[in-house]
Amino acid sequence: MDWGMKNRLSHIIDPKDGRTLMLAVDHGYFMGPTTGLEKMDQMVNPLLPYADTLMLTRGALRNYVSPHTRIPIVLRVSGGTSIVGPELLREGIIADMEDAIRLNVAGVAFSILVGATFERDTLLPFARVIDQAERYGIPVVAVTAVGKDMGKDARYLGLASRMAAEFGAHIVKTYYCPEFEKVVESCPVPIVIAGGKKQPEKDALQMAYDALQAGAIGVDMGRNIFQSEDPVAMVKAVRAIVHEAATPAEAYQKFQKEKGA
Repeated sequence: MDWGMKNRLSHIIDPKDGRTLMLAVDHGYFMGPTTGLEKMDQMVNPLLPYADTLMLTRGALRNYVSPHTRIPIVLRVSGGTSIVGPELLREGIIADMEDAIRLNVAGVAFSILVGATFERDTLLPFARVIDQAERYGIPVVAVTAVGKDMGKDARYLGLASRMAAEFGAHIVKTYYCPEFEKVVESCPVPIVIAGGKKQPEKDALQMAYDALQAGAIGVDMGRNIFQSEDPVAMVKAVRAIVHEAATPAEAYQKFQKEKGA
């Protein structure tokens, strides 16, 4: 692994503790104006001081985020389907590596769907993205997407995560599940968990804590932060879990204290 790759990874994963709080706001590429992100700049800018990285598309980056920001960017480079289309998550490449370089990103993210009839259509372009990214020393985050008919269990997520790593991913984003330690143990690269759909703040904090205890290095959370009743308080609470060794109870207490402050 060359210097540039290591340097970019250190912008995503804090080298002081080996953990990361990634803020995912890339939902618009297939969901449109997601609740909470209708005016993305107004939502995202107050959260940036508390996240380690920001995951979003190139259009959102150019239109909503100041070029003077110092937060590292993980660029979404897969897409091509929408939430109303018949083939959700059958994604291809939507941004090339030269544009990623122009945007000075720390990494790129690509979704794969293992187990679908069209899995090959996501895996092969994923391999091409890894080849292109390796050429320029850019880390690739594999997002192990899960179709609505697929279970989020350790066997399936372990399969998808291991495949992503064997294809060459540098970080894997997947869902938390029972026996999550088995997913982590069988994956040779760092794992972060997806926040998933909005749930009560206390439950989201518990999930983040449990994932870290099972071996994840952090979270890539979106809706459970920007759809919270107080997004800034929530991102501070999640940060307490990830970087300050807070328990779920301590983090929730922090959320309650910060709420509306």
